[in-house]
Amino acid sequence: MPIRRLPPETVNRIAAGEVVERPASAIKELVENALDAGSTRVEVEAHGGGLTRILVADDGCGLSPDELLLAVERHATSKLAPQDDGSWDLLRIATLGFRGEALPSIGSVARLSITSRAKGASDAHSLLVEGGAMGAVAPAPFPGPHGARVEVRDLFYATPARLKFMKSERAEAMAIAEEIKRQAMAHEAVGFTLDLDGKRVLRLSAEHPGPDGRLARLAAVLGRDFQDNAILIDQEREGVRLTGFAGLPTYSRGNAAHQYLFVNGRPVRDRLLQGALRAAYADYLARDRHPTAALYLELDPTQVDVNVHPAKAEVRFRDPALVRGLLIGALRHSLAAAGHRASTTVAAAALGGFRPQSGPPSYSPSPAGFSAWGAGGWTPSPQPTAQILPGLTQVSARVETSFGEVLEQAVAYADQPAAAPHPGHVDPIDHPLGAARAQLHETYVVAQTRDGIVIVDQHAAHERLVYERMKIEMAAGGVARQALLLPEVVELDPAEAERVVAKADELAEMGLIVEGFGPGAVLVRETPALLGETDAGALIRDIADDLSENGQALALKERMAEVCGTMACHGSIRAGRRLTGEEMNALLRQMEATPHSGQCNHGRPTYVELKLADIERLFGRR
Repeated sequence: MPIRRLPPETVNRIAAGEVVERPASAIKELVENALDAGSTRVEVEAHGGGLTRILVADDGCGLSPDELLLAVERHATSKLAPQDDGSWDLLRIATLGFRGEALPSIGSVARLSITSRAKGASDAHSLLVEGGAMGAVAPAPFPGPHGARVEVRDLFYATPARLKFMKSERAEAMAIAEEIKRQAMAHEAVGFTLDLDGKRVLRLSAEHPGPDGRLARLAAVLGRDFQDNAILIDQEREGVRLTGFAGLPTYSRGNAAHQYLFVNGRPVRDRLLQGALRAAYADYLARDRHPTAALYLELDPTQVDVNVHPAKAEVRFRDPALVRGLLIGALRHSLAAAGHRASTTVAAAALGGFRPQSGPPSYSPSPAGFSAWGAGGWTPSPQPTAQILPGLTQVSARVETSFGEVLEQAVAYADQPAAAPHPGHVDPIDHPLGAARAQLHETYVVAQTRDGIVIVDQHAAHERLVYERMKIEMAAGGVARQALLLPEVVELDPAEAERVVAKADELAEMGLIVEGFGPGAVLVRETPALLGETDAGALIRDIADDLSENGQALALKERMAEVCGTMACHGSIRAGRRLTGEEMNALLRQMEATPHSGQCNHGRPTYVELKLADIERLFGRR
């Protein structure tokens, strides 16, 4: 067949399939244009999942009449400029957009209208593009002093086949909301509003630039619980800076949907983030739990390639090992600095469990159906409901101290003369986890703090302490290895085998000795003694999969952690063991001094803290 030159309209429609995949991607391109124009406020409206109508309005620098015509031409952009020698540098991109494809791509498959007033200009102008056919620039009204209003109607009407691949209007609307949230998280100093089918679903006021404003924006998008359970990340290494916030291990999710990475202000999706988070939280979360995080990377534009895909949702780092190491190191450092801190949602859930569904229980001698006199007159009394919380009327299966014995012990304790505090003495209740006061059901330690109480699961807490001690001992003495009687040869893809052999030194530190055995094979000579009899072939294949996906041998680390966790579980204080006062206080002090003691090895909380003010609210004292 002869080679033919495609007409510009067809070229634009082909290109539009890469840039504008769905309404959310069209909105992404328009919002990025508004941000590049220096906007402080961006308003987005969408109808019919964005397929019927899209409107993006901003207060940026605006466009002149001549610029309106250039804006809808392919590969025309204001975001790239030639250097002194006349060359065009695509490695130093400082803006979100730079390809000059968004507006012409949208105009080729929809009805596009642009109305704008340039900053300092007295008149506004508009331009209409329908299915690639460009109209003339004409004067038009504009509500603000400067900025732009871009309206898109009947998206993909010029390419009906694409409409068949669109999801439901609800699904497309959810994708639009998710895209706006990502842009809002990346630019806390810009205000955002989103209306879907005439309903205001998102309203975010501009925040002050910096960690405090960023956390306030993240709280508005991810929820107030994230703000209460987030730890600050701020590390720099070799010119690459990582900032942001990550959730405590006890504040985890069932999927990885709440993990966000931003590179130089650009929301990106990168497997590097998921692998780094998985490695950093490996000691604190079960494999089916995922942390929440919003991380921001700032580095020289020449160290990252953003021109990987027309949608600009993926990036490529020049030194991915440096970025991965920074991510993992910064997260682990911040998690260690969090100490014994636990999630506030644990306490909220505990308090919620105490609250009856229909308000506080009250005694009423009136039979059902009678009326009672209240502040507003005669009102019918409520129908009888279950006023007693489940479990409060059940007799404990354990033999517990009677009230008389408790009273005798309290009197005897009160009669003892108080010891004079020696210089430098710290009242135990001033410690973060307070002073032990009792042990309930020989499982839970109750401690009193200066402004509340703490309930500790003694088995879960001691399990974490034993686990951390085992990790320190392993790091100090190395991982014991056991030699295989017959070295095992594991067949792999040649590329997978090469990746495994390249990590031989790292694997040796964890007790796994491997070496190359020709192309496409790995020889296993020794395995970690902690694993006992293990399937070396399956282990090597899991490691190869991890190296291919994340660049790290997470499978071996997780198996080692699982074995250590099991040993720690069996070697810790069991539930049902009675502790003395000295033992309980020693457990509390050790928890305060041990990193990550706020959660057990599976990410569950080891203690619940209830503030006195919250307890008083339960009893109506506040």
